[in-house]
Amino acid sequence: MRRLLPFALSLFGLAAVPAFAGEKGMMHCFAFTVIESATPADWDAFNKATDEMPKRIKEVKKVWHGKLRAPLTQFRGDAETRKKVTPDAKTVSGNFDILKRQHGVCMLMENEASLKLYTANPYHKEWMAAYEKVRVAGTTTYDILAQ
Repeated sequence: MRRLLPFALSLFGLAAVPAFAGEKGMMHCFAFTVIESATPADWDAFNKATDEMPKRIKEVKKVWHGKLRAPLTQFRGDAETRKKVTPDAKTVSGNFDILKRQHGVCMLMENEASLKLYTANPYHKEWMAAYEKVRVAGTTTYDILAQ
């Protein structure tokens, strides 16, 4: 019996290794600028609606959301200024808006096709209603594909 226990524990340890491997699937992430006048009730509704996603949209396996550790800063120029931005340009002058993305959301999905199903799900519209109350229109969105 004493010899069997270490053997059983080592088998259990080996079986658990895949659980610590990188997640498979696609991570859909976006950072957004907050509406400064959003109320605590607006944030509570957004947080609750976001936490509900994996329960309400089967394509969403896990969700993370919160304040970014460091804001993402983006510069958005007018049409004339954007024309000056070229791969060879060292400096560009013109009119720019500065966007600060302070919060973000990431959702683990099974694959790229899941993104279309997620946006078509009726709960997505319900979630968007809560999301629109805490964010300025527009996001910085990216998808990470598992290797």
